[in-house]
Formats: sequence, C-alpha cells, structure tokens
Amino acid sequence: MHSLLCAVAAALPFTVAVPGVAGAQSAAPLSPPAFADLVARLSEPSGYFDTDNLISNEGSYLHAVSGLEQRGVKGGAYVGVGPDQNFSYMARIRPEIAFLVDIRRDNLLEHLLFKALFAAARNRIEYLCLLTGKAFPMDAGWESRSIEELVRYIDGAATDSGLVASREAAVRAAALGFGLPLSAQDLSTIASFHRVFVNQGLGLKMTSFNRPIRADYPDYRRLLLERDRTGRQTNYLANEVDFRFLKSLQERNLVVPVVGNLAGTHAIKAIGAEIARRGLQVSAYYTSNVEFYIFDDGSWPQYTANVAALPRTPKSVIIRSYFPYGRPHPDAVAGYNSVQLLQSIDGFVRGQARGEYRTYWEMVGGGEK
Repeated sequence: MHSLLCAVAAALPFTVAVPGVAGAQSAAPLSPPAFADLVARLSEPSGYFDTDNLISNEGSYLHAVSGLEQRGVKGGAYVGVGPDQNFSYMARIRPEIAFLVDIRRDNLLEHLLFKALFAAARNRIEYLCLLTGKAFPMDAGWESRSIEELVRYIDGAATDSGLVASREAAVRAAALGFGLPLSAQDLSTIASFHRVFVNQGLGLKMTSFNRPIRADYPDYRRLLLERDRTGRQTNYLANEVDFRFLKSLQERNLVVPVVGNLAGTHAIKAIGAEIARRGLQVSAYYTSNVEFYIFDDGSWPQYTANVAALPRTPKSVIIRSYFPYGRPHPDAVAGYNSVQLLQSIDGFVRGQARGEYRTYWEMVGGGEK
C-alpha cells in the first residue's frame, strides 16, 4: 500500500493541469490559512436537522443532469447543500469554485473527510477503498474500468482493521492540516463518519434520528450506479476525468464547506458577495428539498431575499428535489422516490415577486421555469 500520509502531505494547494478537463486552472488556489479564513467568514452558527445526511436519499439525483446540459449550465460558481451528491453536479458543470453549505456543522466535517480522501487517492478505486476500509487492488488498469467493476471490487474485498486504523490516523492528520480550527469533538466526529462508511460499506443508507430507515431510500451502491435520464452513468466516480477534475478543485481548496442556513441572515448573502467579488456568477444552486421545510416556518421571505441577491445569468438554475409522498408529481419517474426539478433563478425571483408561490406545490408543480 502506498503511504496515505505521504500522499496527503504531497497534496498541498497548487495549480494542477488535469488532462481533458477544461477550466481546471482557471481559479487561483487558496492557501490553507486563506481557505480557513474564507470558511470562517462565510459561516453561521451551526443548527439542527433530524437526519445524518451522510449520503443522499434522492434516488433521482442524476435526473437533473440532462436538463443542466440542455440549458448550457457551465462554469461559474456552484452552491449546494448536503454531502457528495454535489460532486456529481459539479463534475458536469465544471465550476471554478464551489460552496457547499448546510445548517449542520457535521456536513462541514464530512466534507473535510472527503477532502482528505481526495488528497490521498490517485484514482477512483483508491478513493473508494480509502472510504470503505478496503485494501487497494494489486492489479493495474483501474483508471479505465467501469463503475460496476469498482463496485464489485469494493463489495468483494475484505475490510482490514489495521488498515482502517492507519487511515483514520492519516485522515485526522490531513484534517488538521487544512487550516481550520478543529476541536477534539470535531476530530472524533470525522472519525465516526469514516467508520460508518467502513462498517456499512456500499449498503449505507441515509438515516433519520428516532425513525426507522425508509425502504425506498437508495443505498450508496445504487447512488454510485445510478443513471441520468438519457441512460448515462454520470456519478462523479463513473469516470476518471470527472474524478480528476474534482480532485484538482479539492487540492486547490476551491471546494469550500460552509455552515449556514439557506434562510439565514448571513451565509448565503456572504457567499453571493464572495462570488461577485471574484467576478463570477452562480451557475447552479442545489437546494435539495430544503424549501419544503422553510416554506411555512416564517423564514421564507429571508430565503427568497437570499436567492434574489445571488449574482447570476439567465442560465443560472436552482436544482431542487421533490418527494411525492403526499402528492404525485407529473415529472416523476417510476421506481424513484424523488423528482429532480430545474428552475431558472431569474424565473424563481420573478415568480416570487408576482406572488405565484402561495403554496409549496405551486412552486414545485408548475410556474415559470
């Protein structure tokens, strides 16, 4: 096994040319102190949400990809909520910088875990092995293999407890080197998240606190193997070029985790101001189904004001998820527990100004796209 610690130490921010990846050098890297300062300046105090959100529960998450491509959504700045489903959207859009914001500080800590693994892994199979506690395969040529072959390897490989312990220590060292002030509890949380991936492997599902796991939630295996509406496998680990693009962004500290409420008074507006300062516009704003929770809780006006303040172009979009448990959606695909919807940010702002969203359904079920 090559040394994870050496790989992490070698992965200090620098400009990387990524073969076949346009725009990989377009933004200057951030030093660890600058990265840590940006996270601190943009973040709000942590809040609470009643799920672990270690992985997505949106089986349809890749159904947004063809729409993004049809609309020509490219480059700029990406803003998204939650864990690694963002990486698949980023791999398609190729943003210059990404801000991953969530009300839970735990989401920031999970992204530091992912960041450490991106730094250490030379390719997709090593990334999955590092994440799930498997030994690296002995044979070569994994860069050209399919995601099905990667999944079969991970499912069939044994977990090595000694290997897991050494990698946990290396992730801890890497996290401490990213420049952010991390408490002993933060480091323990990162380690506990890593152990969940190791213990549950590709069978991991998102869980809600004090509620049973829903049978219709996809496991990590299904998320990796999912396809977009054209039948393509467009998860960020489905091909090596996408993985290298994301690895480059991570190594240059241009994937910025932020603690913030989408309907809060600071984080989203501060992110928008930072994007404008860089002379960029938001390409995509992935909100999952967060709007469902804030529509009736009194914070909707602040949320919509935050969206309206984002720098954007006519192509800038909101990517949202709808769960049709109470009311079926006309865009639903059989066999999926969720529906991915795209709306231009301009269209959303105009619809809100005209008073078109009197109910959550009026927003997700129709209106200006």
